[in-house]
Parts: sequence; structure tokens; C-alpha cells
Amino acid sequence: MNLDRLRKRVRHYIDQQQYQSALFWADKIASLSHEDPQDIYWLAQCLYLTNQYHRASHALRSRKLDKLYGACQYLAARCHYAAKEYQQALDILDMEEPASKKLLDKPIKEDNGIKDSAREWEMSPASISSSICLLRGKIYDAMDNRPLATSSYKEALKLDVYCFEAFDLLTSHHMLTAQEEKEFLDSLPLSQQCTEEEEELLRFLFENKLKKYNKPSEMVIPDLANGLEDNLDVVVSLAERHYYNCDFKMCYKLTSMVMVKDPFHANCLPVHIGTLVELGKANELFYLSHKLVDLYPNNPVSWFAVGCYYLMVGHKNEHARRYLSKATTLERTYGPAWIAYGHSFAVESEHDQAMAAYFTAAQLMKGCHLPMLYIGLEYGLTNNSKLAERFFSQALSIAPEDPFVIHEVAVVAFQNGDFKTAEKLFLDAMDKIKAIGNEVTVDKWEPLLNNLGHVCRKLKKYDQALEYHRQALVLIPQNASTYSAIGYVHSLKGDFESAIDYFHTALGLKRDDTFSVTMLGHCIEMYIGDTEAYIGTDIKDKVRTTLSTPALMKMLNTSADTSDTRAQTLEESGIMALETPLPPPAPDKPSEVAFLRSLPLECDLYESDMMLETSMSDTST
Repeated sequence: MNLDRLRKRVRHYIDQQQYQSALFWADKIASLSHEDPQDIYWLAQCLYLTNQYHRASHALRSRKLDKLYGACQYLAARCHYAAKEYQQALDILDMEEPASKKLLDKPIKEDNGIKDSAREWEMSPASISSSICLLRGKIYDAMDNRPLATSSYKEALKLDVYCFEAFDLLTSHHMLTAQEEKEFLDSLPLSQQCTEEEEELLRFLFENKLKKYNKPSEMVIPDLANGLEDNLDVVVSLAERHYYNCDFKMCYKLTSMVMVKDPFHANCLPVHIGTLVELGKANELFYLSHKLVDLYPNNPVSWFAVGCYYLMVGHKNEHARRYLSKATTLERTYGPAWIAYGHSFAVESEHDQAMAAYFTAAQLMKGCHLPMLYIGLEYGLTNNSKLAERFFSQALSIAPEDPFVIHEVAVVAFQNGDFKTAEKLFLDAMDKIKAIGNEVTVDKWEPLLNNLGHVCRKLKKYDQALEYHRQALVLIPQNASTYSAIGYVHSLKGDFESAIDYFHTALGLKRDDTFSVTMLGHCIEMYIGDTEAYIGTDIKDKVRTTLSTPALMKMLNTSADTSDTRAQTLEESGIMALETPLPPPAPDKPSEVAFLRSLPLECDLYESDMMLETSMSDTST
């Protein structure tokens, strides 16, 4: 009987996804060929494709084929991995080197019947070794051993530079820092395994996926890769760079284009969800999340989308946590869900639980700066500036061009009384924002302008302080705290009439603003008394010689700008705080967001209310 025709029939049914038919004939061929190793291998393949993992593993291991052939070893381990029996899978991969691999290093004698099984089965030894390393990395990943998983993925890619899955797991899970990614890409043996044209193509595709923190620029497509500019993966990588650079409108334009062509593009979904959150498109996110849950209930991104929706609408944090927890249960390594889970606690000022979620995200996303940024924010909110500064420094080392991180480092400098450094860093953050372009959602930078005003006030640059506060007022016109800040600067300049007008406006927007109420009373007394205003630490002594009213003494004790004066807390002052999220994903991108803190009018900082931000990321993200 011609078994080769039947073997082709098995491949034919596998290609047509008729796995039961393929299994039937594979079983019969194995018997007719007296259990030829290759036929047993294809029988196990058919069993695997029909989700009969233990039968497939038994078919190979009972005949000890996993100890003779690398392909059988890989398939047997993959069966246990699919059955979530990670230790058994690892034991199979870590056993002694298959005999066929040893034989490849020796001269093959045709007369003894030993053949190069890898060549006969149309699989190269390097390809099988790469697959084994990739599977080993996935097993370590599932067992929460990220360092060994990272090493395995890197080894898989070195053995087979075309193994994109290993590269994708390294980048989308943020396992390497930006510098480590660059060094690893340079170390790959592209020239040894690729032709010159393929090397150029691979380098373009890999680099395009790596530059997520870089400023988006005109994409340079190699001549031999003409047509890739419209490839959806390439467009998603460009959209992710726009997302991390806060150009959410352009990012939304690109992701929407991808979603029209491929409504369930796996890499695009986290970035698209994060963009919908940033732009406040609640209805669109609601529709998308429910569609994903209906179609892909076992995909973590579906429940991540639902959780983001409930975080976005507000006052639904318990619901958000429920769905985000489901996403992390489905895939424990899904970083964007852990970040959003932390946000759900942060908005309720549950700092310890928020930091626990952020620390988990930091362990899973070594190469992403967002978890470090959020941990620093939580430490700042609990008045632990030393630890906050440490985590902000780590975030800055990963994403040195991120204006959100630079802003938070400036806030710590202000808190430590280093106003010159704070001013320099705030201006540096402003320069980064201007370099991004005009498409950025500008109202997110209103706290930065107000904070520049506060630091200029501390440096007695009152005219500059007024200019920054007025620019902030252009971005968000009805902000009571900005009017209070302008009024305060006018009072320090001695322009009590203007100060009274601004404090009145602030109280019209927020009637329970205790700072404005107090300062309004003092300014009215000074204005009515037609008292000459003095700026500086000697104002108390000067005024004591001319006026001694109790109300005036109260005003001096409240508003004097001395080094030992403590700032009102956010709750005491009632000054409205504004958040500014950045990238979720990451990822990844998924989904990726920093929140700017505003400085108080008196002396120190107050923290902004935290709101949802998703990342990409790594998106991914």
C-alpha cells in the first residue's frame, strides 16, 4: 500500500482544519507502518490539535520518542504546557539531550539505519532548538520566573532570528529596558542567518517596534519593503509612539483606521482602548468592551476594556476592580490591567493597595517607566519625598524624554525647597511638550503652567508668575485655584484691588474655597486701610509699627511667605486639583499615564486627585 498518499491526505486535512479526519487516518497510518516514529509524531500532532493533550504526550513518551527526537520532545512538553502542567513540561525539556541531536554531531552511517530525523521531517535542528527555548520561556513566564523567561526568549531569538514570537514577548511585556533592547538587537546574528535583503527588512521591522518612546517622525521604509507603510502592524507601532508622546488625536486617527480594516487586531486593541480613555469617548469604549466580551470572553483585553470603562465614568471603582481582576486572572502577566487596577485604588486614596498593584506591574514590566512613576506618585501623596524621588529617578532612566516624569522630579525639588532646580526642570518639561507638536491635548498641561507660576512666585518673579497662571487660565478657564493663585500674586505685589477681584471670581466658582475666603478678608482690610504693602520677611515688623488690629495680625501670620510656614493640605485649602494622565498596555499600550501634581498657593505642594490612565504597552502596552 502506498502510505505516502495517505500521509499527504493527513496533511491535507490538517491544512483544512478537519482535525478529526486527520486523526483518523494518522492513527491508521501509524498501525500500517508498524509505528514508524514520524507517523507517531503526526498522530500526536493530530491529538494535540483536537485538544487531547495527555493522549498526545502518552503516544510519544510511551515509545520514548521524546528521548530520541527533539521534535517529539518539544511536542510532548507543549502538550503538558497546554494542560497547564508547567513542571512536567519543564522536566521534559530539561532532561538529557535527545539522542538525535548528539548523532548530528557525528558522521552518519547509512548502513546502520540511523538518519538525520530533523532533515527528514523538514525541520532544522536550530529551528527545533529555538522552539524549545521559546516554550521554556513561556513556562518560566507562567511560573512567574521573569529573569529565566527573558533569558530563554533571547536564546530562542539568537537561534532563529525569524522567531518573531520571542521578540514580541520580550518587547510587548516590557522585559528589557530601551538600552537593553538596543544592545540585544545589535547582538543578533542577522547577517549569518539572513540574506542581505532580509536582514534589512528584519532590522526595519524590529526597530520599528522598539522605538515606542521616541518622537514620531516620518517613517523611512526600505526600498525592498515597499508596501509596508500600510501594513497594520507597522501602523500600530507608529500609533503607539504617538500615544507615548501624548498625541492622542493622531493616535486615535491611526488606531481607528486599523480597527476599520481589522476590528479585533490584537496589538491595536490596548492602544485603542487607552486612547478612548484619554479622549473621554465613553460611549465608544462601552460599545467596544461589550462586543469584545461577547466575542472573546477568555481574552484579558476584553475585561480590561470593561474595567477601563467603569474607571472612566467615575464612582464605579468597585465594578472596575472586579473586571480588571478577571483580566489579571486570565493572564497574570497582563501589565496594563495591573496598572489600571492600581488606579482604581489610587482614586480612592487607598495608597497601600494601589502601590501593591503598581509593584506587581513593575515586576512584570521591567522596561516600562509607568509603574515606577505611579509608585513615586503614591509615595509623594503619603509625604515620603525621599522614596518618591528614588522611583521618579528610575522612571527617568527608562524614559528620559517623558515630560510627565520630568515634571514629577521638579515637584520633588520644589518640595525640598530647591526652587531654582524646580524651575529649571519645569521649563525642561515645557520644552519637551512644545517639541511634541500642536496636536497634543493641551488641557492636560494646565497644572504644569500653574506650577511654573508657583515656583516663580517663590523666586519673587511675580510678573512671570502672573503670565504662567494666565496661560493656565486659557487652557482651563473655569478653574478656581488658578484665580486664587493670580489673586495671591497680586496681593504680594500690593495690588489689593486686583487681588480682591480675582478672589471674588474664585469664590464664585468654588464657594467653599477656604484659602480664597481668608485672603479676601485680609485684602479687603488692607485695601480699606489704604496700607502700604511690603513684600518679604520683614513685613511683620514693619506693619506692627503702624497697625495692630487683630485681623491684620491674623493676615500676616497666614500669608507671610516664610520658610517655616506649612502649606495647607488639599482638603484644608479646598483648591481643586487637576490630573494629567500620560500613556497600555501598554500594552500593552497597551495601554501607558502620568498624573501631574499642582503646587499649593502657600508654600508646599498638594497632590492632584488620581484618575484613570492606561498604558500601552507595552501596550503592549
